[in-house]
Amino acid sequence: MTSRFEWATMDSVDPRRLADFWCGVLGYVVYEDKNGAVVEIGPDPESPDEQRLAALRGGPAVPNMVFVRVPETKTVAKNRVHFEICPIDCDQQTELERLLALGASKTDVGQGDGRSWVVLADPEGNEFCLTRSLAPGEFAL
Repeated sequence: MTSRFEWATMDSVDPRRLADFWCGVLGYVVYEDKNGAVVEIGPDPESPDEQRLAALRGGPAVPNMVFVRVPETKTVAKNRVHFEICPIDCDQQTELERLLALGASKTDVGQGDGRSWVVLADPEGNEFCLTRSLAPGEFAL
């Protein structure tokens, strides 16, 4: 028996703003918005629920994200869990420029110089990494 990673939940001062940011980053859409208090996003649904459930049961799946309103801002210096994202249709520098335009910011968590990845923060300060590109011609097996 195994389980599947279905969604990640993040505390947020402004769930809709953070959901909109991550929709822009990942190409997701808003599935549900409970008056801005809870917002769920995920891949644009192209198949009926039973097909999506079968795919989820069949193997690793792309998780949804849920943003839940909390009264406090982020208080720790570095996340214990963060996302690693890879561009799929452009090089890393082009994707970095796009993410910065969406509202990401570069941040330092002690990673040092000369890394192949870039540490960024979303609009509420949650760190994530922009790693190598998976675009054709950029990534070789």
